[in-house]
Amino acid sequence: MKKITLGTSNLEVSNISLGCMRLGKLEVNEAAEVIHNALELGIDFFDHADIYAGGKSEEIFAEAIEMRPSVREQIFIQTKAGIREGYFDFSKEHILEAVDGSLTRLKTDYVDSLLLHRPDALMEPEEVAEAFTILKDSGKVRHFGVSNQNPMQIELLKKYINQDLIVNQLQFSVMHTGMIDAGIHVNTKHENSINRDGSILDYSRLHSMTIQAWSPFQHGYFGGVFIDNEQFPEVNEKLEEIGEKYGVNKSAIATAWILRHPAKIQPIVGTMNLERLSNIAKANEIELTRKEWYEIYLAAGNNLP
Repeated sequence: MKKITLGTSNLEVSNISLGCMRLGKLEVNEAAEVIHNALELGIDFFDHADIYAGGKSEEIFAEAIEMRPSVREQIFIQTKAGIREGYFDFSKEHILEAVDGSLTRLKTDYVDSLLLHRPDALMEPEEVAEAFTILKDSGKVRHFGVSNQNPMQIELLKKYINQDLIVNQLQFSVMHTGMIDAGIHVNTKHENSINRDGSILDYSRLHSMTIQAWSPFQHGYFGGVFIDNEQFPEVNEKLEEIGEKYGVNKSAIATAWILRHPAKIQPIVGTMNLERLSNIAKANEIELTRKEWYEIYLAAGNNLP
């Protein structure tokens, strides 16, 4: 498994992460198989959130991996906070309570990184700054980041906090390419020229923030998986064609497409299927040509000016 440097830190982590949202649906022994399979593949980065299965995903993870200091030192645990039932909450009180809850469920004294999950319209950045300082000074959180935020929201936070924001987790896949479309169609009147995210891709590269791609096999916003979906014959045909060339399946090519971008985007892969995860990991062995990358982009229904 190839490694990437996470943001402005000196942390070297696997360039593919295991998303643990679905872990809460498994029995402990089943979860253990998934986690140890990931570790055998070289995936040492595990992405959580306090809301996944109402916290159960974190609990099962700790039980399945038999959390203890010798195990903890070998893995990178990221969790997220800020989503509550029916609203978002970046208050100091909630951030601190959420982290304590995650630490208890994960059976650890610290998380490697904490992300603010979705933008809170009522955010008071001074409160976030206070919470981050307490968490950093106490050793409960080592690094910080955000999720689903645009450049100005990040800049507002950076005005007040003392810690680097090393990660921004954003939806991105072959079939969800908004971050790329606007740049390709700049200075045109095409629909895809509309800049909907404040040039977050370029911003992230300029500020050395790692983009983590959530739902790398979804189309639309939780619209379902596009792999082997009869609604999308062209992109599946192209993924299969290129996959046959490299001796891998369509999921591996869809992952390789993300990894090929020079921004060094880290896919968050949420499958709990051992064979599928093993196949996806083969993306590390592939570097798509520029021509192949664009062929996939066009097969997904995009166009070039």
